[in-house]
Amino acid sequence: MLDPTTDPQPDARPTLEAVAARAGVSRATASRVVNGGAGVRQPLVDQVRKAVDELGYIPNHAARTLVTRRNGAVAVIIDEPEFRIFSDPFFSRQIRGISRELNAHDAQLVLLLVEGSGDFDRVTRYLAGGHVDGVLAFSLHTDDELPAIIRRFRVPTVYGGRPEHPAAETGDAPQVPYVDCDNRGGAREAVRHLVSLGRRRIAHIAGPRDQTSALDRIGGYHDVLPDAGGDLMAEGDFTAEGGARAMGELLDARPDLDAVFVANDMMASGALRVLRERGVRVPEDVAVVGFDDMASVAEATEPPLTTIRQDVEGMGRLMVRLLMERLNSGTGARPESVITPTELIRRASA
Repeated sequence: MLDPTTDPQPDARPTLEAVAARAGVSRATASRVVNGGAGVRQPLVDQVRKAVDELGYIPNHAARTLVTRRNGAVAVIIDEPEFRIFSDPFFSRQIRGISRELNAHDAQLVLLLVEGSGDFDRVTRYLAGGHVDGVLAFSLHTDDELPAIIRRFRVPTVYGGRPEHPAAETGDAPQVPYVDCDNRGGAREAVRHLVSLGRRRIAHIAGPRDQTSALDRIGGYHDVLPDAGGDLMAEGDFTAEGGARAMGELLDARPDLDAVFVANDMMASGALRVLRERGVRVPEDVAVVGFDDMASVAEATEPPLTTIRQDVEGMGRLMVRLLMERLNSGTGARPESVITPTELIRRASA
């Protein structure tokens, strides 16, 4: 008869019974420790963990799911075209923060990309299958179907960015926690900085108006310049190409402008390119301020970009912490949303 305390053969998978025997505890105690359960004294926890390491025991995921009713996986849903996600460093920074924090909680990241309305059916089927414990969703648009899908399946969720959808107008919007930066306050700081430099014809290249971050930054711009005319405003799409197009429109409409606040660094890089092509000196003729402080962009522009910093990676970590707080509360209580501060980073463009 095989002695369960002996080391397993090289081709045999260690069992939970072998872990329990090696640690000198019951199988139930070993199971609670391995599956993250409570109510086990620390000396016994240490014994079980030592046995797990010595035997090379790997928990059975299916069995663990039955015990904990958790999958150990979190869906990250981004409602943007694939080319934006893999070309804009904002997304890689946020995903990096999310991934690192999920690793600390021994949870797996499942990335779901939404490029069009047809993708919502795929997301719906996946969430309906109960494959994940929760959802982190960001880059939402005002006409998104995603909030309604999440409500339907009651999946614990944290949003990246302040959500806005039609239910908010009737007061029926669910109180889903979110993490966002102080978009409006950061925009005010950017425009006030330009005013402090003596600039008087300050334009704004806005992001798409179906996203709350863009709307809040427009609001901050108008807080400082309430009388700015429509010829000092152009809309981009948060890409370098969109920023270049908007900058061209502004120069055609207001060749006398002497500053521009751009709603993100990617668009600012495109705006700087157009200014250079048209022989406009920065900052001598036109001062430029961006938003995000993506170092790979802001430090590489010519000249280097003055911008508003938001802690994108830290915000990703916060999203995970809020979700884990909700999952571990046992009461279904929703944690409070978090607004993080912004900071003006001065470089050569303004």
